[in-house]
Amino acid sequence: MIVVDVQGKLAQLMYDKQALFKNIQILIKASKILDVPILWCQQCPDSLGPTIPEIAELLTDNEPVNKSSFSCCDEETFNTKLQALNRRCALLCGIEAHVCIYQTAVDLLRKGYEANVIADAVSSRTLDNKNMAISRMTDEDVKISCTEMALFELLKTAEHPQFKQIAKLVK
Repeated sequence: MIVVDVQGKLAQLMYDKQALFKNIQILIKASKILDVPILWCQQCPDSLGPTIPEIAELLTDNEPVNKSSFSCCDEETFNTKLQALNRRCALLCGIEAHVCIYQTAVDLLRKGYEANVIADAVSSRTLDNKNMAISRMTDEDVKISCTEMALFELLKTAEHPQFKQIAKLVK
C-alpha cells in the first residue's frame, strides 16, 4: 500500500474530499489488519504542509518518505524501502491523481511492478483531472479498482481469518 501526498491545504481542495479521506483511512486500517506493508510519501512537506491529521494518526508506526519529485519512484529512499518489502504488487491511494499518482503508477509498471490505483481513494482538485488520470492510467495498463473491491481481492474468501474485521470497515 502506498499512501501519496495527502497533505495540508492541498488535500482540502480535492474533489469529494470526505469520501477520499474515508477510503484512504479504510485502506490503511485494512492494510494493518492484513499485514500489508505501507509506504507513506509526502511532497515537499515544508511547502505543502504535513499529511492531514486524520491520515497521519493512522501512520504513526511508519516514517514518511519526503520527496520533491512527482513520482515516488524518483526518490532513492522510496525505492530502497519498496525493494526491501520484496513485493511485486502495489496499491496506490492519495493525491493528485493526474500528477503524483499517475507518474508513480506508470513508473512502477516500468520497474516491473503491478500497479493498482484505488479510484475512490485518489483525487484531484477537479473531477475532470481525476477522470483524465484514470483514463490515461487505464491506457497504460495500470489496474484500476475501488476500496471494497481491492479489500475483498486481498481476502479471497469469506473464510479468511480477518474477513469480519475487514467487512466491518466497509459497512
